[in-house]
Amino acid sequence: MSTVALWYALPLIVSVSLVCAATRHELMRPIMQHAVRFGAWVAAFMAVFMGLLALLGRLA
Repeated sequence: MSTVALWYALPLIVSVSLVCAATRHELMRPIMQHAVRFGAWVAAFMAVFMGLLALLGRLA
């Protein structure tokens, strides 16, 4: 996978995080705090999953 294609994940993570946080909170400060935490969680999950796929690709 090209590293250029990974840049498409950034707007996806930002938009999903903001929508998820906005459905749970009404004020801007809690929305942004929740969005940052959720975005970090999603990015970490994607990094671990990509690492596992890379490892499986090397083993195959």
